Amino acid sequence: MLIASQLEPTYARTVYPCFDEPAMKATFNIRIVHDPSYVALSNMPAIDVSEMKDENGSLWTVTTFNTSLKMSTYLTAFVICDFDYVTRTERGNEIRIWARKEAVKNGYVDYALNITGPIFSFLEDLLNVSYPLPKTDLVALPDFGAGAMENWGLMTFQESSLMYLPSDKLTNRKAMIAIIVSHELGHQACDMLRRFFFLFKWFGNLVTMNWWNDLWLNEGLASYFEYLGATFVEPKLSLDKIFYDHVVQPVLREDNEIGVRSLSESEDKIKGSFSLMSLFDSITYNKGASVTWMLSSFLTKKLFIRALSSYLKEFSFSNANQDDLWTHIQMVVDAQDEVQLPASIKQIMDSWTCQNGFPVLTLNLTTGTISQEQFLNKKKENSTDSYNNTWIIPISWMRNGSSQPLIWLDKSSKVFPEMQVPESEYDWILLNVNLSGYYRVNYDQLNLKRLACLLENDPKAIPAVSRFQLIDDVFALTQFGYIHIETALELTKYLGREDELFIWNVVLLNLVPENLESTLKNYEVYPLLKKYLLKRMLPIYHYYAGFIRQNVDALEDDYFAQVYLEKLFATACWLGLQDCLNLSSELYAKWMDNPEYKIPFLIRRTVCCYGVAVGSDKEWNFAWEMYNHTDSTKEDKDILLSAMSCAKDSWLLYRYLQYGLSDTLFSSNCTSIIILYVVTKDIGHRIAWEFVTENW
Repeated sequence: MLIASQLEPTYARTVYPCFDEPAMKATFNIRIVHDPSYVALSNMPAIDVSEMKDENGSLWTVTTFNTSLKMSTYLTAFVICDFDYVTRTERGNEIRIWARKEAVKNGYVDYALNITGPIFSFLEDLLNVSYPLPKTDLVALPDFGAGAMENWGLMTFQESSLMYLPSDKLTNRKAMIAIIVSHELGHQACDMLRRFFFLFKWFGNLVTMNWWNDLWLNEGLASYFEYLGATFVEPKLSLDKIFYDHVVQPVLREDNEIGVRSLSESEDKIKGSFSLMSLFDSITYNKGASVTWMLSSFLTKKLFIRALSSYLKEFSFSNANQDDLWTHIQMVVDAQDEVQLPASIKQIMDSWTCQNGFPVLTLNLTTGTISQEQFLNKKKENSTDSYNNTWIIPISWMRNGSSQPLIWLDKSSKVFPEMQVPESEYDWILLNVNLSGYYRVNYDQLNLKRLACLLENDPKAIPAVSRFQLIDDVFALTQFGYIHIETALELTKYLGREDELFIWNVVLLNLVPENLESTLKNYEVYPLLKKYLLKRMLPIYHYYAGFIRQNVDALEDDYFAQVYLEKLFATACWLGLQDCLNLSSELYAKWMDNPEYKIPFLIRRTVCCYGVAVGSDKEWNFAWEMYNHTDSTKEDKDILLSAMSCAKDSWLLYRYLQYGLSDTLFSSNCTSIIILYVVTKDIGHRIAWEFVTENW
């Protein structure tokens, strides 16, 4: 048995009578009566544990907790469990990590324990604010819908977000934990490292938004700090690449529909048209973090942190709205003369938080003109009507590889003489260097040709994050009708010289369908794609295939290999690269010879799929046998369920679908999964449809 609470946003009122509003802060005295074989946890340390008998004479334990600090109702919390814990003390703050007994015994929460203290100290030193509680409990819950929650002094996590198996050499798992923990801690004043960085949340706990319409002040700031904290604990992580790849790029893909809300909406509008739960979305978290990143870039990190520190001190144990934050930043800006701004912080930042969407900038190289408009889909009728939003935009830029002073675009268009390049010169210009601003850039043909040419001659002349952004921008511009696909493809000619996996991933995201087989190999495009892409993929494919064959452990610190190598290999095999198919058969055969052998985790799904595809019923039967092995994990089982649908013999697929109907072989929820896996394969498409109609 286990009880754990999750009261954000408005569930405290279902536990005890209260004014359940974030601005109505109070202190709380909590007492819990529970079964003596369990332990009770709450926000504060227990100050008394006694016994009492009920009217039937049964014995109960009464745990009384110290009075809490002044805080919002949604942060009160309790857990009643029979877990074990590991503990250490950092600067007088006792940190305990609770989990199922066997997980603690096996050392699965040791990594989380080792990084939690240092993240707290990092945040305290950075923001110059001390953590006000005597203890912090982090609890790993086997099942937890919210993922993680920053209850003050008692944080709760989905188990997988807090556990790191010592056998897991994987950086990306550590990275995710570090990120999530630092996120939750960040409130305590902000893929697994990420979930872990939840520790960052003492912002929201110390200074809480006045009401939920400014939720981004909690979550967006915490999401920004979670990446700083994660790279502090795991210095090998490349902060700007991960931040752009995981935060900015995904939200730019969402924040361009007409109905998308702005970051900060009026209370009335939210009460009228949004549910509170819908505010816990990528606009709040990712756009909030992206806009914060931009703010800290044009202010400089030093000024930004100074302003935040003064904001946290002034509003400790109370509430604030975004204008309060702008006021504190303005005070810091006014007190110095290095950073000059074209308008007040409020005017600049309101243009990003109070308007929905974001701008696309268009540069004309010959005249040096930059214009802005809202980035919307031109292929849809009425999408461009009556939208005359303008933003105050910081533009970092370089000319011929040398960085230039920051410039600002504060109206719909403006001429920058320093950006004029006559046709007779070969200069090139790059805007929004390293993606410091939350917008897309559209270049004229002349500059694009020069950039494409530069990439073919010397790709490293453009920083990696900017190459990523160039490619992501041109494909987004194509999709929304700003430019032709040919223009976008010009920028991909250089890819044979691209050695960054996160850039390859964005290329594949745009050129190769998400579900490889579902396009049923469009007969016009597939052969062209095969010829065009394979030629360019070979160098990076062979580079990584070498590690897979000789020394896969060498990749354990390569974060992007852990996240994206699978996609690269799956695409190479899908496009029929012989070496990829051979490698899959070799590794699969090795596993068949010795079931103890571990196929390299990074490409296990691809190897199992193509091992079965290239093989016969012998390979398929082995997958089936391994699936039914008692000690295979949920993840192993899913990989094998998918692999068995990769068979190329139609009778094997028929038999597999038939197995899927059997109650004795599978649990009932597997039937639809098996049909789904089969239907997305080339030859499975028709077979699955026939099977469904026959067995309707």
